[in-house]
Amino acid sequence: MTVMDVRRAGERYRGGDPGAGIDTRHAFSFGPHYDPDNLRFGAVIACNEERLAPGAGFAEHPHSHTEIVTWVVEGELTHRDSTGHETRVRPGDVQHLSAAAGVRHVERNDGDAPLTFVQMWLTPHEPGGDPSYHLVPGIADSTPYAVPAAGAMLHVRRLEPGGRTAVPDAAYVYLHVVRGEVRLAGEELHPGDAARITGAQAPESLEAVAVTPAELLLWEMTA
Repeated sequence: MTVMDVRRAGERYRGGDPGAGIDTRHAFSFGPHYDPDNLRFGAVIACNEERLAPGAGFAEHPHSHTEIVTWVVEGELTHRDSTGHETRVRPGDVQHLSAAAGVRHVERNDGDAPLTFVQMWLTPHEPGGDPSYHLVPGIADSTPYAVPAAGAMLHVRRLEPGGRTAVPDAAYVYLHVVRGEVRLAGEELHPGDAARITGAQAPESLEAVAVTPAELLLWEMTA
């Protein structure tokens, strides 16, 4: 049976460092905010909405045993890591940093306009290994991006009003609304809202229908 749990943008935990130009909205238990009933969904353990003022950013810090996928909403993100990669990530690009046994990176807004991005963390099936970095510039609509280490697939959907997209048939689906308004199983979802869907499979297949121009991120996960 398909079960859907809607989490609203206003329910997100407010974090970051506003005085330093960093405004963060956490969808899951994170850092000083500990919620034992909201630690993960499928492989997803974080979905952070980050807003960085011009010149603001996160100094070099470590990660390990985490698949980190970043989607820029507006502005330009500067990324540098200890494997030697330095890139600029723009709207429409998919950035994937596999932390593996350990990596360090810097994330900054080096531009003169505000930066907004969504960063999602997934837990791999097996720890360790060598870190890796991938950037897919301007990913096409409906082109899936696979994160096999976590048994996950990211679907990016951009819909015009009245446009529809099927929710993948999967054990777990995490749907995040980046922009616009959509209807899903009788619920209206707005920017920052998310739906956690379990047991989605035919003949109970769900469709998201755009009310306004909309952009969605959907994680299809095996476990």
